[in-house]
Amino acid sequence: MYRIIGRSRFARHLLRPSPATTMPTRLCAASFLSFLGARSASSFSIPSAGAAAHGQRPAFARKMTDTSTPTTEAPAATATDPHAFLEEVLSEDSLAWVDARNAACFSALGDPGETADYARLLSIMDSADKIPGVAQIGDGDYYNFWQDETHVQGIWRRTSPASYKTGSPEWTTVLDLDALDPPDEKTAAATGTTWVWHGSTLLDEGPGGKWDRALIALSPGGSDADTTREIDLVSGKFVGADDGGFELPKAAKTSCAYRTRDELLIGTDFAGDGSTMTDSGYPRVIKSWKRGTPLSEAVTIFEAEQADIAGAQFAYHDRGAQHEFRMRQITFYTSTYEYRVPVLDGSQPADAEGAAFQKVPIPEDASIGTYGTDAMITLRTDWCPPGSDTTYVAGSLLVTTMSAVMASDFSDVLVMFTPTPAKSLSATTSTKDYIVLSVLEDVRTTLVLWKRGDDGTWTNIPAPEDAVRVGEDVSLGNVNRDDAHDNAVFLWRNGYLVPETLELVADVGTSLAAGEPLKAGPAHFDAAGLIVEQNFCASADGTRIPYFVIRRADAPLDGENPTLLDAYGGFEISMLPGYSAGVGAAWLEAGGVKVIANIRGGGEYGPAWHQAALREKKYKSYEDMEAVAQDLIDRKITSPAKLACIGGSNGGLMVGNLLTRPISSRLFGAAVCQVPLLDMKVYSKLLAGASWMAEYGNPDVPGDWSFLRKHSAYHMLRHDCLGLSEDGAEGVVTDPEWQCPKTLFTTSTRDDRVHPGHARKMVR
Repeated sequence: MYRIIGRSRFARHLLRPSPATTMPTRLCAASFLSFLGARSASSFSIPSAGAAAHGQRPAFARKMTDTSTPTTEAPAATATDPHAFLEEVLSEDSLAWVDARNAACFSALGDPGETADYARLLSIMDSADKIPGVAQIGDGDYYNFWQDETHVQGIWRRTSPASYKTGSPEWTTVLDLDALDPPDEKTAAATGTTWVWHGSTLLDEGPGGKWDRALIALSPGGSDADTTREIDLVSGKFVGADDGGFELPKAAKTSCAYRTRDELLIGTDFAGDGSTMTDSGYPRVIKSWKRGTPLSEAVTIFEAEQADIAGAQFAYHDRGAQHEFRMRQITFYTSTYEYRVPVLDGSQPADAEGAAFQKVPIPEDASIGTYGTDAMITLRTDWCPPGSDTTYVAGSLLVTTMSAVMASDFSDVLVMFTPTPAKSLSATTSTKDYIVLSVLEDVRTTLVLWKRGDDGTWTNIPAPEDAVRVGEDVSLGNVNRDDAHDNAVFLWRNGYLVPETLELVADVGTSLAAGEPLKAGPAHFDAAGLIVEQNFCASADGTRIPYFVIRRADAPLDGENPTLLDAYGGFEISMLPGYSAGVGAAWLEAGGVKVIANIRGGGEYGPAWHQAALREKKYKSYEDMEAVAQDLIDRKITSPAKLACIGGSNGGLMVGNLLTRPISSRLFGAAVCQVPLLDMKVYSKLLAGASWMAEYGNPDVPGDWSFLRKHSAYHMLRHDCLGLSEDGAEGVVTDPEWQCPKTLFTTSTRDDRVHPGHARKMVR
């Protein structure tokens, strides 16, 4: 299989909000958006079936989780913080305070669960008309994970390729989560009483493999911590430990994958005391676990450093080649790798004497993958390889042989992609003979096709030139879980106003422009009369910032349109067009305008776009938002009284800054701040926060705190806006005319990445 190894397959998981849990979400509320003149809006999108078609995260990249549950998370606040008790997630005092805030919110605004909007959105999410994303296992059936009002926790099911093409496929249930015995009493008390699907990892034995076993990851209550059980795909039954099956009944943040049929490479909280985890709460110690033996007898084969984000070791087959890597994830954007050619026939386990690992000589901020015997290197900064006279620019994709890389021989390098100021590499899709590059040009996707010949040479093949229209997108997914199986792909199309469609492309080399239509999702809202526009504006330093506007074509440009401005601006994550039934049904139909800003800190223009708003330059993201807001006002699309901002997680930090910055707080009349980071003095000590210091900085380093303080929204609110004392010093109000926009804060007691204390303390 073609593998991309590094940040792109691992680190992106670490900040995004956890999967929705079945436990009630506890809200910290101040006020709401009802005054804007349109019905309340939610930023949620109905999940794309295509994005999760495989129901799989690579074992190496699967979301792992920290050593302690939120139940035991200790306060990290400074001694002068009077709200430290709110960091005790499940303490009686903190929950009593949360319950009081929720009650006040519901009293003022009503219970959203009783509204027509809620009922409609729930029916959309439970709709049986969603496109079931699938992926083939071996030469057999298509598999799909499905949830609806009947299967609340979901079922993993399968159908034949022929049946899938019909209007009513005949499905066979492989695993019914609702029918499983609930988590044990102790686990249930801490994290919920139901199981949440965390994906499957297949046993890949290379050419001629049986594809008959998988590891199933299930989370009790929906946190990142999961359990692992082995399933026999032929019988459809779990293989218990008594029958030689691999089983991890204790929920923990875990990295787990097959090395061979009878050996797993596993990292987890082995002792239950955090000693084998990093400071960020992810696996540090990797062991070889043999079938038929207890986990206590697993042999340590690799250890990362305590201060690293995580350690990992993984071995796999790839188009006749075999590869094995060790990785230290040092920061969110840097890693070191060691490599060897393994023997994966079961005769030489990972702890046996064999080929020695050697350091991979690439920059620490580069990622590496393989395609057969080739290495594919993606750069985040400019690089002149050892012994080379050529400097390759950040954002480039380089190809040479893996053996040449290990010999530090970069004399024969193919540049498969070179970025421009307007173009960046968004994604790669590999098949048996091809690599398809998804390239963004001003946030519009185009496809670039490369074919690998029998002699190992690569040739650029003309791809369809029909540009994707403004506000729409196209993405590819392999038909088979083994991307080397064939050249077939699923082609997914959708847009802000275009429901999702699915096409089957039998051969990307010959029919990429003419896929066979398979499925079409329903229109969940009335898009008649709605349009999508792309505008650009200049930020404070002159940088050109793109943004999309979704509105009624006949909306008067009088500054009176209720407008919701959404952005993320971090971790090199791009905000691309996609169909959001929730936004359409609850906001656009009511006359609201939705705006998506592609601000710096994201990945829309590659690594440089992200790095432009990193650490001490984080404020650039907020300047970009201020520029977009002002441009909307100047174009008379809206006005400050009618303009709201919304964002979650890193986007919640953005909203917190927009609430407290002198300029932007005057641009917005309201805000929705979802599962935010806000207290940047202690964020690195709360849950997975230590893993994000490469993005924000280390508050324990005085030089870093000097700039972190300037975008720590909690401190800006308390000390700059309200004039409260800070570390014993008398507070000074920096903006006497500051007024806080009306704001709704939301968070969750079950999020084990972004601590709920951030939102709680901000409201307090």
